[in-house]
Amino acid sequence: MKDLKHLIYFEKLLAEADNELVKQGRANGNLALGYSCYFIPEVLLNLPGCFSSRLRAPGTGSIDVGTYYMSNKICSYTRSILERGIEGGYDYLSALFSAETCQMMHRGHEHFEILELVKKQNPKFFMSMMDVPFIPDEEATEHYEEQLRFYILDRLRDTYGIDTSEEALRAAIEEHNEICRIVTEIGDMRKAENPVITGYEFHVIQLVSQVCPKNLIRPYLLETLEELKAREPDAKPAFRVKVVVVGSENDDPEFTKLLESCGALVVADRYCFGSLPGREPIEIREGETALRAVARHYLETSQCPRFMSKECGKGRLDYVKKLYEDYKADGVLYEQMKFCEYWSYERVVGTNIFAGETGIPTLGIEKEYTLVGAGQLRTRFQAFVESLEIKKLQGGKK
Repeated sequence: MKDLKHLIYFEKLLAEADNELVKQGRANGNLALGYSCYFIPEVLLNLPGCFSSRLRAPGTGSIDVGTYYMSNKICSYTRSILERGIEGGYDYLSALFSAETCQMMHRGHEHFEILELVKKQNPKFFMSMMDVPFIPDEEATEHYEEQLRFYILDRLRDTYGIDTSEEALRAAIEEHNEICRIVTEIGDMRKAENPVITGYEFHVIQLVSQVCPKNLIRPYLLETLEELKAREPDAKPAFRVKVVVVGSENDDPEFTKLLESCGALVVADRYCFGSLPGREPIEIREGETALRAVARHYLETSQCPRFMSKECGKGRLDYVKKLYEDYKADGVLYEQMKFCEYWSYERVVGTNIFAGETGIPTLGIEKEYTLVGAGQLRTRFQAFVESLEIKKLQGGKK
């Protein structure tokens, strides 16, 4: 297929956290607000005068210092974020928002305060830690709404004078929904028999939509959407099978590229940093305030395994099964960041209970934040692709 016009530029933006558009957004007088979890609604960090920046540590090498302050039994994503913070890689931030959804990341973010990593550069910098419920019911939504107001909106208003009015929130939701519409329309193209977009390309597009100011990245996303509508797929598909990728933090498009180089087209991204969920529009129901709608939306759409009730667990498996069917996949890959507590359980459930009950071919792997052990992963990916091909030849698909 013809190369996408902005793909190289998108890749350049992903090469560093404080990228060209982030610098431009700050030069325009806006605040860069960091976050690292789905439960910190990015829409609330995109109020007038500020923009969200989901934390990544691209180009990570040694994480010895991060390991020294934490432990080698902590996931490498958390240690990489701390390492990059110590290096000064997040000095562009005006605030860092976190949630007690993951104790490892909670501990990592605490070091931003303990070591005063960004505060030395920006005395007004603050780190805000909020609580998130473990169940998505009405009382939990009310509690979550209070947490969002106190730990995000009030802190931004009191520290930087950010407008957090109902009008401002609705404007932020409108802009957020436009980004969601564009990315979702692009993502839905993966449902085609012979898609006009690869999983790697979509992974890059989804990431830039999370790490750049929305008003600055939107024109590039719109142009890419129109380009894809006119793009012709390869007459002979380059892939051999299609897979749904499910799992923990995954902000490295090279992981997707490695998987696709083995013949498996990634058609659905059900992982942290992915669009499923993540790019559903926020609906403000009749009688709801904008903040209430945000709280309800993020609790209702989350597929995080920290929701441990039997109903939520079954709902996650049903969600993966539906993605498998909707995107006409041949198999499911569960990936887990090493030492990730929640996803270590979820991966076992996926590769045993889910695979056993549905008959869907499923592979589970454990990985680090950086693409170490690529040779071993390649071998496992190739074997999985071959097994899916054999199953298709034997008439075992669907």
